[in-house]
Amino acid sequence: MKVPALTLMAVMTSAAQQGWYPHEGGLLKYRVQIRFGEEPDTMPDGWKFGRVSAVATDSAGRVYVFHRGLKADPIVVFDAKGKYLRSWGRGMFGSPHGLRIDKQDHVWVTDTVNHQVMEFTNEGQLLRTWGVKGKPGTDAETFNRPTDIAFAPTGEFYVSDGYGNARVVKFSHDGKYLLDWGKHGTAPGEFNTPHSIAVDSHGTVYVSDRENNRIQIFDANGKFLRAWTHLGATQNIFITPDDQMWIITHRNNIENLTYDTLAGRIMHIDLASGRILGAMESPGHWLHVTPAGEIFIGSLTGNVFRWHPGWLEHGLGAEEGLKPAN
Repeated sequence: MKVPALTLMAVMTSAAQQGWYPHEGGLLKYRVQIRFGEEPDTMPDGWKFGRVSAVATDSAGRVYVFHRGLKADPIVVFDAKGKYLRSWGRGMFGSPHGLRIDKQDHVWVTDTVNHQVMEFTNEGQLLRTWGVKGKPGTDAETFNRPTDIAFAPTGEFYVSDGYGNARVVKFSHDGKYLLDWGKHGTAPGEFNTPHSIAVDSHGTVYVSDRENNRIQIFDANGKFLRAWTHLGATQNIFITPDDQMWIITHRNNIENLTYDTLAGRIMHIDLASGRILGAMESPGHWLHVTPAGEIFIGSLTGNVFRWHPGWLEHGLGAEEGLKPAN
């Protein structure tokens, strides 16, 4: 049967004009403040962020930014509206990477060049250090380029030891080595860049196995439970106290590396099933969600993004594509 030329043309046109791919789970309707902490700029004169590797907030809503630039202290603290409060860490780090804040408002960081994990008060006093500065290793006393920290509800904590090694290390509440698991590979329980780690309220451990394009899920002692392979190359995982999971991710590890963390997506994930509940575009290396539902993103573009509810209902006027306001 001969297909009419007009029908064939219509099919070809339809295939060529498929348009934007839908947001998985539906569009997350947030607005963004693109340069939190720098617009308006209240930092000391001449200060600016370098590549922002991590961001988190404490119980008072203060925002802690961990960055790799030379024009400001590595850890800079702001109030909830972006006003500079204090900073610290000059000369202490080889390469800032991860930052988390525990229930005591202590600030924990990972350093991928010095191979260390550090715990500070929220005023910047160094309390404890794990790992030997400048000495990579794979035993109970050393790391090889650790990436992230996660706190268990029972008081233990985990470190994803992830750029040089391919393991997760578990410590007791008082900081003593308990166990570790993982090695380089693609089988269950093996890793290729465990880049982020999080623990839910039941003690289940979620590890972003980034270069293997999956999240692996374990019990508290490292027993493999299951893996999610539909979420791409996840940069960072955040689980709220009420077990809401949020991630910043890319379609795959090649896209992530090629775009240097641009073209990513924020996703809200159902913790029980892994189902995507909603998504929106954002570059980013690190993600933190506040009790008020704000999403802070640390971006290697040198930005902190503050996403907050407040979707626009109209454009700027008659010249915009959206319907102008009445």
